[in-house]
Amino acid sequence: MRNYKIAAIPADGIGPEVISAGVEVLQALTRHDEQLKFDVQTFDWGSDYYKQHGVMMPEDGLQTLKQFDAIYFGAVGAPDVPDHITLWGCAADLSGLRSVRQRAANQNSAMRDLAAAQPRTGRS
Repeated sequence: MRNYKIAAIPADGIGPEVISAGVEVLQALTRHDEQLKFDVQTFDWGSDYYKQHGVMMPEDGLQTLKQFDAIYFGAVGAPDVPDHITLWGCAADLSGLRSVRQRAANQNSAMRDLAAAQPRTGRS
């Protein structure tokens, strides 16, 4: 059996909806492949966490995340929390973790590559 530990961080804005839909997809995959399992643990780190604790994630947050096979990250940003706090407090910490784990999947990169594709001209 292939069992993957996933840390889900919905965070802010549309993040919770995106993460929720993505977890549903993972669950659907396991219904079609009995040898596949995803253990998803959700963390409430984001702007609301910052407002309560003064930091975007606990001091041992990165150490905690190293125990997972993947991190499924939503989005950060809130109108009442400055961008330098949300972007550099959570997203930058997670970027640092990428170099530690030496792997990352970034949907933005994939979308950028797809956007560069040009339609065919003429008829064949």
